[in-house]
Amino acid sequence: MCVCPGPRRIGIPVRSSSLPLFSDAMPAPTQLFFPLIRNCELSRIYGTACYCHHKHLCCSPPYIPQSRPRYTPHPAYATFYRPKESWWQYTQGRRYASTPQKFYLTPPQVNSILKANEYSFKVPEFDGKNISSVLGFDSNQLPANAPIEDRRSAATCLQTRGMLLGVFDGHAGCACSQAVSERLFYYIAVSLLPHETLLEIENAVESGRALLPILQWHKHPNDYFSKEASKLYFNSLRTYWQELIDLNTGESTDIDVKEALINAFKRLDNDISLEAQVGDPNSFLNYLVLRVAFSGATACVAHVDGVDLHVANTGDSRAMLGVQEEDGSWSAVTLSNDHNAQNEREVERLKLEHPKNEAKSVVKQDRLLGLLMPFRAFGDVKFKWSIDLQKRVIESGPDQLNDNEYTKFIPPNYYTPPYLTAEPEVTYHRLRPQDKFLVLATDGLWETMHRQDVVRIVGEYLTGMHHQQPIAVGGYKVTLGQMHGLLTERRAKMSSVFEDQNAATHLIRHAVGNNEFGAVDHERLSKMLSLPEELARMYRDDITIIVVQFNSHVVGAYQNQEQ
Repeated sequence: MCVCPGPRRIGIPVRSSSLPLFSDAMPAPTQLFFPLIRNCELSRIYGTACYCHHKHLCCSPPYIPQSRPRYTPHPAYATFYRPKESWWQYTQGRRYASTPQKFYLTPPQVNSILKANEYSFKVPEFDGKNISSVLGFDSNQLPANAPIEDRRSAATCLQTRGMLLGVFDGHAGCACSQAVSERLFYYIAVSLLPHETLLEIENAVESGRALLPILQWHKHPNDYFSKEASKLYFNSLRTYWQELIDLNTGESTDIDVKEALINAFKRLDNDISLEAQVGDPNSFLNYLVLRVAFSGATACVAHVDGVDLHVANTGDSRAMLGVQEEDGSWSAVTLSNDHNAQNEREVERLKLEHPKNEAKSVVKQDRLLGLLMPFRAFGDVKFKWSIDLQKRVIESGPDQLNDNEYTKFIPPNYYTPPYLTAEPEVTYHRLRPQDKFLVLATDGLWETMHRQDVVRIVGEYLTGMHHQQPIAVGGYKVTLGQMHGLLTERRAKMSSVFEDQNAATHLIRHAVGNNEFGAVDHERLSKMLSLPEELARMYRDDITIIVVQFNSHVVGAYQNQEQ
């Protein structure tokens, strides 16, 4: 039986506009957060019986990656589950039963699907000279869940230097990932502001004057939002900066970026929890904050300021640096650690935070309490609140929440909460001229591709050059005709690399369509993109990617100035 929250209407969609933040035409709360909550593709939610294809909670999710099974298949999907066979092999194996029906997408149809959510931003040049270490970025998303549970964000800090970019992987619905994607950058930006600027903003709110813009967002034009929660979110953020004002006397001007990132992550998660406990007289808002708190999201955020690159990671999304060696080849440098059972330090951390008699139950079957795959996440209050608090909030909450089986469910061996934290692990890297790009991606990408392949494909795309290496056939018996085809395809790469105008789209094309020889197979790509919703989640996860390209000349100039 599925114990996940069913679909709920979350508000009327309002198309994202280019209205400047803190414009004179809107009061302060609306100025700061409008538009705020993405509408999760309402038309698809209304027609969905349950959008519980969650990759993190073991409510019998049907997703089983071919290379590394992570879940026990649901009996209802046993007919479709073939862990040692590809989708192509499965369809071929069923031909004896009925006449096969092929529904192949044409290349234009494939491109339409892949490019639907792509977005690119180029940092503008000033006086003919680019003063930013970031040239620009490409981002894209390919859903597997309906609606997609991943989110992405990118923004330029206007009152401090630097750019923020992040990917957010939701589970148990999209509510938490949406809230975090809209709110976290504000908390980070406020944490980085000097004392004088915080005072100026607070005084402007007190007197009703227009506020300083904090962030310039770089959003996909098709994102939808709801402004209903903007006042609530603004009030929580204002309380945070008021506390920062009280704690900081203004004597020190140095701001530790690592500390600011950690404080912002923890404070937002605390506010998500507090808002759910307090509730709201407005029934819509009350249900919204509870949905955000009871669902969850991981986050991987990069802050780039000159040659200073900080990556704050909570969960199992990853940040990968693409480095070009002197011989033109590409190497990958990992800038984040997965917070799951494959990380021995994370397992040890969890065991040390709880009594010894829980050593065998706190991590069970490679999951937190046998249920949750990431060991760090926003929301997920079922792994943070006491049992009494959970019951009290649910009983006093709206009927939709009280009637939901998932919210009533108490994890097994739940003795000493909290078991989960949103505190990020922050990695610092000083950029060098050979550091060409950064890939931020949810685990949907890393489950399908090795990090070295990711960096090589992006590097070759950005340079338009292919490092010629012997063709590897991986132990397969290849006929002369097949080898001729592979060589012909290699020769065509120089022209086909420009088929995509977006590096993230190009990477998704390879992640979904690569064959056993590492080349994009249009037939395979067409089949994977043609899978119905109930089957797509069995073969892959939502994929969200941001590719950040660095300006090597600017990075080199920074180094020369310091020598």
